[in-house]
Amino acid sequence: MSLAPRAVLVHRTTEYEELVARHGTHGQAAFFLSSRGRDIAEVAERHRRAQRALTEAAAAVPLSWRRATVERADLDRFLFAPQDVVIVVGQDGLVANVAQYVGALPVVGVDADPGRNPGVLVRHRPADVARLLGTAAGTDELTMVEAVTDDGQRLVALNEIYVGAAGHRTARYRLGLDSTSVDGAVVEAQASSGVLIGTGTGATGWLRSVWQERGGAGRLPAPTDDRLLWFVREAWPSPVTGTRLSAGELTASARLSLTVESESLVAFGDGMEADAVALTWGQTVRVGVCGERLRLVG
Repeated sequence: MSLAPRAVLVHRTTEYEELVARHGTHGQAAFFLSSRGRDIAEVAERHRRAQRALTEAAAAVPLSWRRATVERADLDRFLFAPQDVVIVVGQDGLVANVAQYVGALPVVGVDADPGRNPGVLVRHRPADVARLLGTAAGTDELTMVEAVTDDGQRLVALNEIYVGAAGHRTARYRLGLDSTSVDGAVVEAQASSGVLIGTGTGATGWLRSVWQERGGAGRLPAPTDDRLLWFVREAWPSPVTGTRLSAGELTASARLSLTVESESLVAFGDGMEADAVALTWGQTVRVGVCGERLRLVG
């Protein structure tokens, strides 16, 4: 007997819940905010809207389905199964946080607070969930980026991967482009604030801001394009470090390689610093287009 499908509802702790957890009671949280010129009523109302959206999305799941709920902070410990359909209730960024954990599972993005989110990834309202689960809804296959270390660790992200030093220290490394020559140099020693490698989905966020700072040179990829853009942030020229390899494009078969020459660096995706890959001196990480895609419904 086959198992019924399972709806996995993913949400994020609200600002209100974080405030009450930190200060103990609603009243103490209200006093804290008022001392800083803010009214807790606004925060509490956003919390109510988020809870209402989560409740409505859960109620739309067919009674014959199994269901589970997971909070953003627990994603790295949650076991997804082949029969799952993932329903993300929150902001666009929450879909990106989910992407690295779900593989080929279909993902439905539900906007918990319409009007405050761009709605690029959370495209639906809670009332749409029953229809989307009850039909063979189409999916968009969104390109992702992956980083693989020389000892087999792997990191996947939907928007971007950042490789650099934890905190605000300078990252030192050797940067190379596999099978590609830039001004006659394949590898360059660098000191910088880190390297950002992003997708077409990431081109609506951090990647786009760096691209604009560089004058908008080159065409930003679309979310389904098999290409990435990469930028070195604030490369420092010195007698032993260069700046020639500062930006470029990666096609599906190309890889950007980075060999650590600092005591330690980190690689993390989509802002999930708590789930970073630690890199030590001499270790190499290669970043490129991921063979998997995020299957975003509708």
